[in-house]
Amino acid sequence: MRPFTIEQIDHLVLRVSDLERSIGFYRDLLGCQVSRIREDLGMVHLAAGSAMIDLVRIDGPLGLPGGRAAADQGRNLHHFCLRIEPFDEQALSDYLKAAGVIVEPAEKRYGAQGEGLSLYCFDPDGNQVELKGPVQDKP
Repeated sequence: MRPFTIEQIDHLVLRVSDLERSIGFYRDLLGCQVSRIREDLGMVHLAAGSAMIDLVRIDGPLGLPGGRAAADQGRNLHHFCLRIEPFDEQALSDYLKAAGVIVEPAEKRYGAQGEGLSLYCFDPDGNQVELKGPVQDKP
């Protein structure tokens, strides 16, 4: 039996070649609001309704592992996040590992609703999926 239910998509992380140009597109053209800037990661968090779109510089710490900029053949999505309930790290990890899924330990991460525990796992094609629990500390 699955130990959680999906609540919603929490956020998407896009690798971009020109951070300022992309901020202009998502903020000025589409109406997203900048909610946090992480210079140390080369990342900008943009509120998009109840979810977030995170932009990371291709040459930054999160962008570099993805290789070259997206083209006809190339990875542009760093990972996507699903908000789940409840978040029981041990039960979730055991459940996924029993299915042969690679799982990383949970960490406190920032998302559309604030900071809370999440873990990364990988789908059969190697796409990184973040499973995020409830916010621990409301801003």
